[in-house]
Amino acid sequence: MKVSVFVVASLVLLGCGSKHLVKEAHNEAEHQDEAKADERSKYLKPLNPELPTIGLLIFNGVLQGEVIATSDVFGKPNSQMEQLFNVVAIAETMDPITTEEGMHFVPDYTFEACPKLKALFVPSGYDMYAQVRNMEMVDFIRNKNKEVDYVVSNCAGAQLMGASGIADGHKIVTYIGGGKELKEEYPNLKVQNDSLITFVEDGKFSSSNGNLTSYISALHLLERMSSREHRLFVEEYLYIDRLQNWGK
Repeated sequence: MKVSVFVVASLVLLGCGSKHLVKEAHNEAEHQDEAKADERSKYLKPLNPELPTIGLLIFNGVLQGEVIATSDVFGKPNSQMEQLFNVVAIAETMDPITTEEGMHFVPDYTFEACPKLKALFVPSGYDMYAQVRNMEMVDFIRNKNKEVDYVVSNCAGAQLMGASGIADGHKIVTYIGGGKELKEEYPNLKVQNDSLITFVEDGKFSSSNGNLTSYISALHLLERMSSREHRLFVEEYLYIDRLQNWGK
């Protein structure tokens, strides 16, 4: 009998100890989750209704550098470390998109839920076939054009400008070597010589060859929407001068 009591007592103590360990492990997991959430929230920038909002269109196969260039420029604070713009990514759905380079980007808003924008940036992909035939995307660009003060296309994003018809009669440039095709497909666009012209502005519309020249279109619009001083501050922040002097 004594042995049985000892065994039972041992099992009870062991069971209590196991429950305690499980509870400790659960609490530790909760603390880790809270720490991760705090770490993420540290970098979140809630939409400030008092600031102009820059919309970055994204889709599967987008060239991520063109999206990053714009967010890089407009996401920087001023010299007093104050935020000047909201920068949001917009896609057809809230599903993560996969860039041409294989990274996953998570949209901030869908076409339907997109907040009011001050400027819309239209990037490109190497294969724009699906995008120019996506009527939800084309209609989104067409409708947002009625609202925004500026629309910027980079690289083959000019094809979406053509498909939407919003820039008909305006000067536009696309990627190097793509002008002939763009002119044939969208004859109402005033397609510029992409072998000579890197960036062009015509009214509310501007465009570039894309890739690293996306920084040119972003910086140019940044100056229009803020000041020359702020543009120079951002260029210094980004070490643009180092890039310009590289190889000399």
